[in-house]
Amino acid sequence: MAAALQVLPCLTRAPLRPLLLRRPVVRLASGMALAEQAQQLFQSAVGAVLPGPMLHRALSLDPGGRQLKVRDRSFQLRQNLYLVGFGKAVLGMAAAAEELLGQHLVQGVISIPKGIRAAMEHASKWEMLLKPHSRVQVFEGAEDNLPDRDALRAALAIRQLAEGLTADDLLLVLISGGGSALLPAPIPPVTLEEKQMLTKLLAARGATIQELNTIRKALSQLKGGGLAQAAYPAQVVSLILSDVVGDPVEVIASGPTVASAHNVQDCLHILNHYGLRAALPRSVKTVLARADSDPRGPHTCGHVLNVIIGSNVLALAEAQRKAEALGYRAMVLSAAMQGWDTPVANRADRYQRHGHPPPVLATLVIA
Repeated sequence: MAAALQVLPCLTRAPLRPLLLRRPVVRLASGMALAEQAQQLFQSAVGAVLPGPMLHRALSLDPGGRQLKVRDRSFQLRQNLYLVGFGKAVLGMAAAAEELLGQHLVQGVISIPKGIRAAMEHASKWEMLLKPHSRVQVFEGAEDNLPDRDALRAALAIRQLAEGLTADDLLLVLISGGGSALLPAPIPPVTLEEKQMLTKLLAARGATIQELNTIRKALSQLKGGGLAQAAYPAQVVSLILSDVVGDPVEVIASGPTVASAHNVQDCLHILNHYGLRAALPRSVKTVLARADSDPRGPHTCGHVLNVIIGSNVLALAEAQRKAEALGYRAMVLSAAMQGWDTPVANRADRYQRHGHPPPVLATLVIA
């Protein structure tokens, strides 16, 4: 997640005081530099979507420890709680979840980026690390955010855990950005290399992320609701940290707990459009033909509860709250801005020119 905090100063300012290098700095009546307050807004926004606060807002145990509450839903606990996760933020999410759930957690498997545990240790982010005797098995893979054999082993371990569950069990799924690369499980006989090659060919010809995801889901055992299907008939609760503007759950990590709305004909249309249908490996043709003739049709995910626990919108709301606590009138111009959005910039300019600007105008941009 790349985040930038844009702060537009108020019209009425305290006198400028030059620094030693003659670079002016705005200071407010409180004596605090505007840049210092901007940093506070940024930190409050990031703090709102850190794993610990997010998990504790979303999950709670009843006083007797017999029920897990997820927002307004309750689930019975009787040594039936399992955990899987995949994504760049999932190590910290799993640590927070295990601390909260304690002995109720029977077993877990997570797939995280290669080197992230060492990075957390080096930064002394101990709250982001699992305890020494954790019940959660950790796989590291997807170096440089690319699916690899290590990530494939993690995905197969996650599938194995999910497939072993019963109707009495509850599966907690932790998902964050980067989850798609950390959960590669091509449908045999498609190999990981063949799936990667097809994805690269589509991307090179200008395919959109939506088109790429449609193909990925069709060739995956776990994406596009595949993980939810593997866990059936267990109940599934997915806690999702969104890295996508608008928080579409079917797009985040390619929607492993969301039934795909696309079919084989959609895939063939995309492949025809980019001139790749004739060049498909035989394994891909086999998988698509098999799906097209499946008498069961597309599966559903009625046993799943998907919950967005962290997003750009939540981070922005916290930045706005912090700005108001500092005495400003704050306004969120957009929660869907990527890069520098000209209409949003023009709107900010109009606020300034017409004399009705909030003293600090903060926007958090997720790219």
